[in-house]
Amino acid sequence: MRRLVIVALDYPSADLALQFVDRLDTKSCALKVGFELFISAGPAFVDGLVARGFKVFLDLKFHDIPNTVAQACAAATRLGVWMVNIHASGGEPMMLAAREAIDKFDINEQPHLIAVTVLTSMDQNTLNSVGVNGQVDSVVSRWAAMAEQAKLDGVVSSAQEASLIRSQCSPEFMIVTPGIRLPNNNKDDQHRIVSPSDAKQLGVTHIVVGRPITQADDPNAALEVFQEAFSSA
Repeated sequence: MRRLVIVALDYPSADLALQFVDRLDTKSCALKVGFELFISAGPAFVDGLVARGFKVFLDLKFHDIPNTVAQACAAATRLGVWMVNIHASGGEPMMLAAREAIDKFDINEQPHLIAVTVLTSMDQNTLNSVGVNGQVDSVVSRWAAMAEQAKLDGVVSSAQEASLIRSQCSPEFMIVTPGIRLPNNNKDDQHRIVSPSDAKQLGVTHIVVGRPITQADDPNAALEVFQEAFSSA
């Protein structure tokens, strides 16, 4: 499995996002499209990135009744995205429905289906305040096991739980990790963060980086630093 840096396109409009994307080689990274940009620019923007040859991670974190999530995953598959995610907290029936919906497509490259465990912006107090009992690592472990049981391709988690997930899941199970920062980077709104090299050593397969690259004076140079730190660890 090739390790990748996924750049989060945290822009409010297609025009601003494309000013950044136009400077990238399609093979230099994958691109993550989240709520803000997707609502602003719509499916046509994603379709355009795919047409250019970019791997697109559609980060909409589907969480609804199983049928609704299944139909959303089918729509994402028709867009040609490389990866799509759902919330593990939606439960196993929802995850199974999403898996079945994608598997119905007889195509060479189905999108990777991954489940969000505990958001990296959440700490122990925040997790408990929304009624989820147990330590963060035990919750992540339980939800990752459930995702693998439902035959999902991997999970989104903090690198701090990556070694635990790697120890209990198969070697092919993907671990996609946001909250990646270099020592001199601002933490922004992330709480449970690690460096790219630490993430790789903990078993992470893909790292997601946003503002440290997209807001850098030289985004391509910043991307190269993260790629080198991740690949050479």
